[in-house]
Amino acid sequence: MKKLVAGLAIAVATLGGRAQSTAARPVVVHAARMLDVAAGRVVEPGEVLVVGERIVAAGTHVERPAGALVIDLGDRTLLPGLIDAHVHLFLHPGAEDLQTVEESVAQRVILAELAAKADLMAGFTAERDMGTEGAGSASTAIRNAIDAGLIAGPRMRMSGNAIDILGGHEDAVGYNPAAQVPSNADYADSAEDLVRVMRQQRKEGSDFAKIYETGKDSLKDGVLTTPYQYSEAELRAAVVEEARLGAGRANAMGVGVHCTGEPAAGFAVEAGVASIDHAFYLSDKTMAEMKAKRIYAVPTFTILEYFGDHNVNGDWSKAMLAFHAAQFKRQMAAGVPFAVGSDVGPFPHGTQAREFELMVQYGMPAAEVLRADMLNGARLLGWAGEIGELKAGFYADVVAAPGNPLEDISAVAKVDFVMKGGVVYRRP
Repeated sequence: MKKLVAGLAIAVATLGGRAQSTAARPVVVHAARMLDVAAGRVVEPGEVLVVGERIVAAGTHVERPAGALVIDLGDRTLLPGLIDAHVHLFLHPGAEDLQTVEESVAQRVILAELAAKADLMAGFTAERDMGTEGAGSASTAIRNAIDAGLIAGPRMRMSGNAIDILGGHEDAVGYNPAAQVPSNADYADSAEDLVRVMRQQRKEGSDFAKIYETGKDSLKDGVLTTPYQYSEAELRAAVVEEARLGAGRANAMGVGVHCTGEPAAGFAVEAGVASIDHAFYLSDKTMAEMKAKRIYAVPTFTILEYFGDHNVNGDWSKAMLAFHAAQFKRQMAAGVPFAVGSDVGPFPHGTQAREFELMVQYGMPAAEVLRADMLNGARLLGWAGEIGELKAGFYADVVAAPGNPLEDISAVAKVDFVMKGGVVYRRP
C-alpha cells in the first residue's frame, strides 16, 4: 500500500505501526466523477482542493496552487467519507455474550483499535459507537488516541457502556447467579439512576448516552412484541440530562436508544430522543412524530442478514429481516427520517457498507440512502456543517471508489482511496 501524508504543518498517518510526515502543501484530489450529496447527482469530473485538514474548494475544476500535490484517481467517484451511526468497536464475530467474560479489557482495547482501522480503511471516516458491551469507558481511550494521531480510525462519538435495567436486554441473564457474571451494560433502574449513570459516564469521557429500551423481542404470526424497559418519564429525564450535559458544546448529541418496537418507541419519541436504533416496528403515531421532530430511525439490516446467513438464531434472524424490510417500506412512505447504521462488531469490521446495499434493495433510492448516511449522519453525530459533504470549510474527509454509486450502490463497498482530515490513509 502506498502511503502519503499531507497536513497543515505536520500530519501523521499511522499505518502498520509506522508514521510518516511531510511539510504542509496543498493537495488536489481529482477523479472522473464527484458526488453532490445534497443534490443527489454526480458531476464530471470532480476535484477537491485540500489545505491542512479542511477542504478549500470543490467542483469540476479547482485552483491548483503552485507546488500543490495532485492525486489523480482516474475512473473513480469522489465521495464524502462514509458514516456509520451504529457500531461496536469492542465486539467481534463469535459468542457475543461471552466476550466480556473471556476477554480482558486490555485485550478488547487492542481488538477495538484494529476494528477502528478496518472501518477507516473501508471508507468510514466518522462513526457513533453504541456501547462497549462491558468495557466501560475504555472507548474514551480509543477515541482520544485517534484524535491525537496515535492510531488510525474514524472520527468517533462514544457512549461508553450502554445503560440497562437490572435483568434487562444486555444483563447476564441465564448464568449461575453464584458466578456473578457481569452485565454488558451499566445498571439504571429509575430516572435518578439514569441521571447518575449518565453523569458518571460523562465524567469518564462519553460523548452521549445509549439506552436499552426494549428486549427480549418475539415475532409470532407476523406480530412483534417486546417489553419496554423505561417509561416515557424516565426517558425524558435522560433526554433533559443529556441536553444539560451538552449545553454550550457545539457538537452536542442527543440520546440514542436500542428500540425495536412499541410501546417503547412511542415513549422514546415523546421523550425526545435523537434516534430509534433498529426500529423493527413503529406505529403510525410514532412515525408521524418522528417526521415532525426529525428523530432518526437507524435500521441496522446487515446484522440480521449476517446472523441469518451464519446460523446465529438463523430462522429467527431471517424472519425478523423479512419483517423489518416490510416495515421499512411503511416507514419510508410515512416520511420517517433515516440515518445509516450497521451494528457492525458481531460481524466483521470493515464490511458494513453492505448496509447501503440492503437499504437500496429494500426500496430506498441510492441518492436517498447517501443523503441519509452523509447529511443525516453528520447531524446525528453532532458534526453538521463539518462532515458529510465535499464543500469548502468542511473537514477533508474524502473517499473514492470505482463506479457510480447512484447507478450501483455497491460502489461504496469498493472504496480504495481514503483521506481523513487531509491525511491519506489508503490509495489505489
